[in-house]
Amino acid sequence: MSEAAAFGVARSFSGRRWLLKAVDTDIERDLLRDISPVLSRLLALRGITASEAADYLTPKLKHLLPDPNILKDMAAAVARVSAALEAGERIAIFGDYDVDGSTSAALLSDFLTALGAPPRIYIPDRMTEGYGPSPAAMRVLHTEGARLVITVDCGAAAIAALEEAKVLGMDVVVLDHHRVEVPPPALAHVNPNQPEDTSGLGHLCAAGVCFLFLVALNRHLRDSGFYETRGMAEPDLRLFLDLVGLATICDVVPLSGVNRAFVRFGLGQISTLSRPGLAALAGVAGVKAPFTPYHLGYVFGPRINAGGRVGRSSLGVDLLTARESEQANDFAAQLDLHNKERQAIEKLILEEAIAQGATQVNAPFILVSGEGWHPGVVGIVAGRLKERFAKPAFVAGFEGGMGRGSARSIPGIDLGGIIRAAAQAKVIEYGGGHAMAAGFSLMSGQIEGFRKFVEDQFSSTGPALAAANDLSLDAVSSPAGANVALVQEIAAAGPFGAGNPEPLLVLPDVRVAFADIVGKAHVKLRLGGGDGKMLDAIAFRAVGTPLGDGLLAARGRRIHVAGRVRQDEWNGRIRVQLEIEDAAPVV
Repeated sequence: MSEAAAFGVARSFSGRRWLLKAVDTDIERDLLRDISPVLSRLLALRGITASEAADYLTPKLKHLLPDPNILKDMAAAVARVSAALEAGERIAIFGDYDVDGSTSAALLSDFLTALGAPPRIYIPDRMTEGYGPSPAAMRVLHTEGARLVITVDCGAAAIAALEEAKVLGMDVVVLDHHRVEVPPPALAHVNPNQPEDTSGLGHLCAAGVCFLFLVALNRHLRDSGFYETRGMAEPDLRLFLDLVGLATICDVVPLSGVNRAFVRFGLGQISTLSRPGLAALAGVAGVKAPFTPYHLGYVFGPRINAGGRVGRSSLGVDLLTARESEQANDFAAQLDLHNKERQAIEKLILEEAIAQGATQVNAPFILVSGEGWHPGVVGIVAGRLKERFAKPAFVAGFEGGMGRGSARSIPGIDLGGIIRAAAQAKVIEYGGGHAMAAGFSLMSGQIEGFRKFVEDQFSSTGPALAAANDLSLDAVSSPAGANVALVQEIAAAGPFGAGNPEPLLVLPDVRVAFADIVGKAHVKLRLGGGDGKMLDAIAFRAVGTPLGDGLLAARGRRIHVAGRVRQDEWNGRIRVQLEIEDAAPVV
């Protein structure tokens, strides 16, 4: 029997069915003894009991940080890097060009530099070298004198490159988090998503893995007398949490376990703006502390990524490791400019992609491609298509017959697994990634074969696709109840992101007192409750969509509204605004 639609909304303006999440009433009742009704419901929905509530609301890193040595090969990785430090060997760090790769490289660079062993950082050029280590890159590092290479956020699938390093007499330590079925030929492979790893830490991003590596390495150096014999102070690893928190949000890994603590403490560290690069980035973006996951994911992250997308791939790590403000300001300005270029390129490609995607509305996924589409923005476009069509999206850009693509998924469909299977079946040239985000490369003649392969893989995904069209609501509120106190209560259950989504509230039966277009694409509203209390609301990028059309046509009428409450300060006045996710007429 089909689940009953909440508030009778079987088809909203966006075409979705609304469902109110079921809660364990016993857990909720126990929580109510100590905390507010809204927060009790939110915690109960997350399965947090009364005895766990205090630790959940105030996560402590010392309680949540796992023993790094539960990760496979951690001891071997620590021993090799420690030996390199003792012997004064040249160490190279090979990183990816996205936020996770840049922060991971910066983490190791900060630590090694503090020990007087600044490493060589190698970030491949996205356009000419592609993703991950290559045999050619290994030869370059060998020529420069590196005898130990540490790959971060990459390397787990770089079999040819690691084989070349072995021939050249270089050791490679891989610190990665991408799922692989076959271990790479590395001296040590620290990766919670590899075969035979039983750590249960598969939710970590690469920067999280790197941080645990530094915890283990720091402990080993302390116990072995490294610091004492040199009269050297230990690096304060707490100061590195800004990078870990940033990567955890930007790589969209689940905010569960230690990841919540990484983000909570990382936000506090970022808000001090003690890292020149982040201070410079905040300056060019015009944002001020205190920062939230939104700032990490939508202000800092896109700019750090911009170098790898349309500029110089190493700009992100250059910014994060800059020691002087003047240098950091220069890097930040370059990244901000590249971000504007990226936005312009993205806009043009997105328009073409949406037009192609509109012809595939009856398919279980979207697969679009175009000649000359910039490989640096196909991932962003895939994410936009996924949001617009509420189904997985694959986007490929071709140049001279060779295509590079990205895919973004919905819960319940493992795109990384599908793409890896396609690569193993030789349907595409290369593929890998996570369940929710993956990358691939293919020749133009392979596109239709790839489409057919994906169609076959999607034969059992009906329930996940159906669920993607449902809107799950967390709690009920009203214009009067959507106040500063409610925003603060909800924030206590944060930080929010993947695996811990920001609560979605429903405000039933409100009157649209005002609705109009603001900017180029947003719909601004004033919503009135039955008691006359009013609430500001906005639907971003809604103009021209079914949601935007429905909201503008509802002036003076009653609707149900679903959204997230936000608080901001303007001219010394604090106000609350509802960011609308969906709406439906009252029938």
